[in-house]
Amino acid sequence: MSKYDALSRFLEEQHAEYVPMSFAEIERVLGFKLPKSQTIRAWWSNNPNNNVMTKVWLAAGYKTEQVDIEGRKLVFRRDEAARESAAPHRYGFAEEAPAKPTEKTGRHPIFGALKDVTWIAPGTDLTEPADPGWADLTESEDWGRLPE
Repeated sequence: MSKYDALSRFLEEQHAEYVPMSFAEIERVLGFKLPKSQTIRAWWSNNPNNNVMTKVWLAAGYKTEQVDIEGRKLVFRRDEAARESAAPHRYGFAEEAPAKPTEKTGRHPIFGALKDVTWIAPGTDLTEPADPGWADLTESEDWGRLPE
């Protein structure tokens, strides 16, 4: 449950495609003042990973448009795709993986999640030290000191 759920309920009750609201009206619906981050345009973006309030209006099936920070107003536009895209993010996680290995493979479901994500540029020598100066160190009195 989020402190912004009142906004979600309000938007879900709306039947109009466009719901223009001032920041003051949003605060009345919520019952408290918006955070200071309301003055940052990105706070009003439709990125579901942005903030909790974003997830709320997306889950209600709306996106923000015509955000006017100086005028302290915006328009919520109905967008059913927003509801579908927000559903997996509503509580902060895109998807919760089960903690137990799957019975089919015996491996944890996250096994192989990064497959094909990492690549090594052609011509890269993985055996070469990242700092060639380290190769000059020996197990003598200099061991443990960085080369000058």
